[in-house]
Amino acid sequence: MNESLGFAHFLANTDWVARLVLALLCCASIGTWYLVAIKTVALVRRGRASRRFLDRFRNAGSIEEVAREMRSGGVADPFSHLVRSGFSAVETLRAGAVGTRPLVAGASADEFLTRVLKRAIDQERQRLEYGQTFLASAASSAPFIGLFGTVWGIYHALIAIGVSGQGTLDKVAGPVGEALIMTGIGLAAAIPAALAYNFFARAMRNTLAELNGFAHDVFALLVTGVKTGTRVADPAATSEQVPSLAEARARAAQPVH
Repeated sequence: MNESLGFAHFLANTDWVARLVLALLCCASIGTWYLVAIKTVALVRRGRASRRFLDRFRNAGSIEEVAREMRSGGVADPFSHLVRSGFSAVETLRAGAVGTRPLVAGASADEFLTRVLKRAIDQERQRLEYGQTFLASAASSAPFIGLFGTVWGIYHALIAIGVSGQGTLDKVAGPVGEALIMTGIGLAAAIPAALAYNFFARAMRNTLAELNGFAHDVFALLVTGVKTGTRVADPAATSEQVPSLAEARARAAQPVH
């Protein structure tokens, strides 16, 4: 009789509660591995795009060269998105559209640029946090869901054994061992979710730290463009009209009178 025991026998003798628990654990496991796959691919692609953009940005000779690079390529990484948002803010300032908006009418150019850059960073944070709540929920709840399934299975197994009147060890060990499968499935779903959450959380912290540091350089560059009247996104601008990056940083460091 015991030779027929196993996971298939356990499923065949479970009720709807145990099957619901098993379905929840399977969904948690499938969702975890799906997020691991797509977030890993996105992380690798975003890292490569960020390195390429930062290399071009740091080697650029002028603001116009950076603007031309932004026009020629799409927004594929957080750093290019930050610069594009800053350029759009500068064009808004140069067009005089800020004064027509009640919420920002009383803000200076520096404050307006700061808000735009912070909003861009917040948008990137939201993108990077995609799926983190699911991973955290799966990591924290899957072991307890599996434990509940185990307790439920043992409860019904003991009732069945008590009704049959066969309480020997060989009759008890099989059904109880089958019920422990639920705990194992819960741990199998929770451990990858916990490891994935910690890995992606660390990657997100590193990216945001780099992005905040990069925002200071972008802010200095854009403030200089506003104060000197440079249209950083104007396709007709020439390199003679646009200061170099070194000049931009030097001007940004000078006190404003």
